[in-house]
Amino acid sequence: MEQSSDKTEKSALPVVAIDGVKIKSIREAKQLTQLYVASVVGVTTDTISRWENNRYPTIRRDNAEKLATALEVDPAEILKREEGGEESDDALSPPEQKSHRRFLVPVITLAVILVAAAVLLSRQMFVIPTAERNLPAFGAPGEIIPVQIKIDRKDAGTEGFIVKEKLPAGWRFINSLPPAAGKAYAEEVKWLITAGTGSVAISYTVQIPHQAGLKTSALFTGEVVVNVDKISRRKSCSGDSMVTVDAVHWADENGDGRIDDDEIMPAFYRTEEMKGLGLDWDTVEAIWNGKGYRWDVQKKLFEIIR
Repeated sequence: MEQSSDKTEKSALPVVAIDGVKIKSIREAKQLTQLYVASVVGVTTDTISRWENNRYPTIRRDNAEKLATALEVDPAEILKREEGGEESDDALSPPEQKSHRRFLVPVITLAVILVAAAVLLSRQMFVIPTAERNLPAFGAPGEIIPVQIKIDRKDAGTEGFIVKEKLPAGWRFINSLPPAAGKAYAEEVKWLITAGTGSVAISYTVQIPHQAGLKTSALFTGEVVVNVDKISRRKSCSGDSMVTVDAVHWADENGDGRIDDDEIMPAFYRTEEMKGLGLDWDTVEAIWNGKGYRWDVQKKLFEIIR
């Protein structure tokens, strides 16, 4: 057995600060005798007693490791805590490990900072696709009118995105190209748009309620929804947002009661692009060939002026 002495504790070997109160508490909690601990460490019971009473506040590192083994605990648990409340976790580590640890800490910290900066930069550089809505200025009660949304995908590099449109209260969704995702519920229509570059278009038709009052306005709202790093990012649709409900055909852009030569071609192209969506081209062409039209309030239809 090794005899403890001041010379032993003041040896040139590396020493660590121990917590005598903690050591005694652990030993008693585990119902270990001082004799058993002393035999494992290789010291006398008198030395164990001095350690527990803080008579020797520092001991050789190798003895501290043996003491921790005897108490069946991690060596850090018997070390004295520093003022900041942190244990000297590296006090029992070999000098080489301490050196490596000092080197790794700044390296790991730098790596974390670089990763965080890269994620932040990628989010800042990400460009959400833009959507611009085109609406006719007018529409009559009960009439089916066209709506088009031009989308610039901006080479966003996503797996795709969602376009949502909220229709005015009481207005009925008719059909669209591309088809809507599912059915229109609660006056909201959704489309799933695939990723890619360049522009794409959504064309759809809605019917104005027959009971809609004249000289009233109806509001359209919509947004693009993109998932970036599991976070939904949204951008509102720009462009037209209001339609005036009146005794005016949707192709009559200036509302002067006729469809002239300047208005017929835009109406023709829009109708061609939206074939099968319910637009009435025959009425548009008849109004253009006539002198104009009037709105029959009772019948809720347009009468051609010949």
